[in-house]
Amino acid sequence: MKDIEKYGLDLHCSMIIEEYRENLPLFRKMQDIVVTRIRKCLRDNNINVTAIESRIKTEDSLAGKLSLKGGKYATLTDLTDIFGTRVITFYNDDVDKISAIMEKTFDIDWKNSVDKRKTHELNSFGYLSLHYICSIPKSLFHDESTPELNEFRFELQMRTALQHVWANMYHDIGYKSGIDAPKDYLRTLNRLAGMLELADDEFGRIRTTINEYRFKVEALVKNGKFEEVNLDGDSFSRYLQLEPFRRLTERIAAINQAEIHQTPMTPFLKIFIKIGCKTLGDVERIKNEYSEDAYRLALHQIGGTDLDIVASNIGVQNLCIVCILKNGGGVHGLTKLFDTLNGESPYNANRAKRLIELSHELPFLN
Repeated sequence: MKDIEKYGLDLHCSMIIEEYRENLPLFRKMQDIVVTRIRKCLRDNNINVTAIESRIKTEDSLAGKLSLKGGKYATLTDLTDIFGTRVITFYNDDVDKISAIMEKTFDIDWKNSVDKRKTHELNSFGYLSLHYICSIPKSLFHDESTPELNEFRFELQMRTALQHVWANMYHDIGYKSGIDAPKDYLRTLNRLAGMLELADDEFGRIRTTINEYRFKVEALVKNGKFEEVNLDGDSFSRYLQLEPFRRLTERIAAINQAEIHQTPMTPFLKIFIKIGCKTLGDVERIKNEYSEDAYRLALHQIGGTDLDIVASNIGVQNLCIVCILKNGGGVHGLTKLFDTLNGESPYNANRAKRLIELSHELPFLN
């Protein structure tokens, strides 16, 4: 205990430091068990977070705490923050979801836990976080050779990324400086804290609104109410799940008994928007109106060849080609189509010109 004397602690606190040294391997094992379990819980529940942090209090930090409050602790087990971990989320409501999962995973010391989100005065802003004091239940891990693993408690914090930013900034400005900040500066800090809280709430509200929109779109698409669904990335993805162009593509593949090679169809969202589609109903009308001509175009393109593999997007591509040709899009419209699908290239304009020439020979394209 000789080197512990450098801290200037009394005998009782020095004994706690010695106990800390003896149990450091135990706290490292606790850290591994807890962090691994938290990661698994988040993964199993499909919750994405921005970070999971953890730390074991350093000996110097513990000594500093004991020098101020050493009389509060009889033994090392009375300290609840030797090991601590923090889960940083994107959204406020994820804090509540994660806390509910953690309550089922660890034993919570409710008497010493605190939800700082609920302790604010109505006219104050600032540091918000949910703090649980936990221990590892025997049902999660138990080793008879180290029963202390189930006795030592640890601190689990859950907060949003914006709350985390605020806590770190305020800790740096308010606590580490060692001086009292002028009131004007503190007022500015509080205003910024209020803005961050508002931003947290708004991000959560936006996510909720978007999720509600997606559920609505999913229901409308599932029920075939395409006219009521605006054409955008979400709605087009839902629409593609119905495989709306599958029948046409299979008819085209059957021309040569060809194999269908799967290729992405999401690039056609830009095409449909460029040719004037506003809703999924517009896309459906193009499919219904031009499917036969799209098939006949493919028949002319590959009917006399030995092509035995076709892309799964050949049907929707021919639909767009026929639509552009029949609505006067000409070389420019076809070139834009090929530029969007394949990247800009002089070859695209040449291909468009050949298609225009071909269309003059095919009555159904006029």
